[in-house]
Amino acid sequence: MTPAVTLAQKAGIAFTLHRYDHDPDAPSFGTEAAEKLNLPAERVFKTLIASMTMAGRETLAVAVVPVSGQLDLKRLAAALGGKKAAMADVAEAQRATGYLVGGISPLGQKRRLPAVIDESAMRFATIFVSAGRRGLEIELAPADLRRLTGAIAAPVAAD
Repeated sequence: MTPAVTLAQKAGIAFTLHRYDHDPDAPSFGTEAAEKLNLPAERVFKTLIASMTMAGRETLAVAVVPVSGQLDLKRLAAALGGKKAAMADVAEAQRATGYLVGGISPLGQKRRLPAVIDESAMRFATIFVSAGRRGLEIELAPADLRRLTGAIAAPVAAD
């Protein structure tokens, strides 16, 4: 069990776990999940950690965007009322979340960070995000993901 799954269970939300054999040589963790689970890439979301200045201090933030797109760092900063954002250092992201890159879940992170879910997620009844381990995805309603992470929905994926 991962902290993400434990959080979902404790919250009593409806969710489904999906496992697949992770290929360590896969060039993209999110794309691999979509392909191996035979899902449209627009329904599979990756969790990215960015560093930005908010309220005069440096902080990390979570962005959940479709694997079919890229994160727009300017939009992320604007959505959270921060200044310029940049991708966080891998080691820093892993330390803050408690997960390894490729398995970072927006759920059950060590520290609750400001979070934004790309608004495209709201078009779907359910979406897929990492469940906290490479090769393990959790399918849940985007509204439940927002509630459990305290996230806002905003257009943070690049056009």
